[in-house]
Amino acid sequence: MSETHWQALSQELDNWQFAGRQLRIWLRDDDAIAPSRALTRLSGLAERHGAPVLLAVIPMLAEPALASALRAMPLLRPCQHGVWHRNHAPGGAKKSEFGIEREAQIVDGEIARGRDRLHDLIRSDTLPIFVPPWNRIDPGHAARLGSLGFSGLSCFRGYRHGPAGGPRLLNTHVDVMDWHGGRIGRRPDELLPEIAALLTGMRESGSERTATLGLLLHHRDHDENAWAVLDDVLRLAAAHPAIRLADPATLLSPVAVASHQPM
Repeated sequence: MSETHWQALSQELDNWQFAGRQLRIWLRDDDAIAPSRALTRLSGLAERHGAPVLLAVIPMLAEPALASALRAMPLLRPCQHGVWHRNHAPGGAKKSEFGIEREAQIVDGEIARGRDRLHDLIRSDTLPIFVPPWNRIDPGHAARLGSLGFSGLSCFRGYRHGPAGGPRLLNTHVDVMDWHGGRIGRRPDELLPEIAALLTGMRESGSERTATLGLLLHHRDHDENAWAVLDDVLRLAAAHPAIRLADPATLLSPVAVASHQPM
């Protein structure tokens, strides 16, 4: 069954090539705090496929040893992942560290302290991209991120800015994990049809020559299935002429962002 899904995905990539279109695929990995075998494995995956990874680091939980480890992992590009990764949402609401119920002054102060600690820890290697925990941030708070030094904001595919705008959106589109089905890696027969359907929608609805698809990873939670399917997807992508594995840093450029509208 999965072989059929791989064929369908490959055919959709061929459709991009026949249409003269190019697809950038990029990776974001969340919740980094310390060196680990899983982090080393993520770095190895990036090196093997030439696929830089936006590594979202929780600044107030990050250990000093992480900075030393990242110096030997050049394709892991650190950025700020919230502050404490704490849920402040009222009971019954979806988890969020920066919901509408929180005061702007408090939120800005926390984000600035997290930013400063991450810069002190990792120095100049951090990208000016903010990743809110659980992919949620009130649009009013997001609108002030530029004044806090951030050029990009990365959530999930349904997130939109409010009327006040905000940093360039670099949303991810597909999560390789099944959080509700046991915190396990998604099976190919679930993951591949979703990717193919998203790509078909992008190709049929978009007019730009180049589009962007973001894959969301969580190295600390990956099981063998998650690692295996990710490896196979990247191998297919790296070999296909219509695909380019993009460095997250390049997506901050005006040209790249203009062709990447979150779905």
